[in-house]
Amino acid sequence: MFEGPVQDLIDELGRLPGVGPKSAQRIAFHLLAADAADVTRLQEVLQKVKQGVQFCEVCGNVSEKERCRFCSDARRDPTVVCVVEEPKDVLAVERTREFKGRYHVLGGALDPLGGIGPESLRIRELLARLGGTGPATDEGEIGEVIIATDPNTEGEATATYLVRLLKDFPGLSVTRLASGLPMGGDLEFADEMTLGRALAGRRALS
Repeated sequence: MFEGPVQDLIDELGRLPGVGPKSAQRIAFHLLAADAADVTRLQEVLQKVKQGVQFCEVCGNVSEKERCRFCSDARRDPTVVCVVEEPKDVLAVERTREFKGRYHVLGGALDPLGGIGPESLRIRELLARLGGTGPATDEGEIGEVIIATDPNTEGEATATYLVRLLKDFPGLSVTRLASGLPMGGDLEFADEMTLGRALAGRRALS
């Protein structure tokens, strides 16, 4: 244990996701040794994030304006919406350069044990978009919803819940991201769920 502000800093850094006690200690002492200008710059950036970043009124992605760059881009296909859990997932999909539609960020996944139910997620906003009553009434009719939640227990529960809700929308196609074996992986090391999905999603070779 260190004294006063140093220990306070370590404790606060340790509360960040993915930062353990040793990492928090290393970061704290790095900041102590850093130039005052570097620390000031970090302070300013943190302040800007809290004061200048908001959530897009349409999709819930992080944005500097009322609408994020994807929702305000007229070149994106408004009839296809990819539903993801977090803003970081938007970047993951964008890196593929395969998706040209728009997004909807739920803000998490269903986790009853963790106290996260449907009311904690942006599911109501998704239904409003599909019904044409959301803030983006200029989007037109959405024809396909791609569910891109994580392939884990919470993500699967969220996907199942959404499918049940969305099946009542006439003419709406609801799809789920395919999942299977990674390139370069060995079959013997694949877990049962991944291998099962790869078998279920098999396709014919021409």
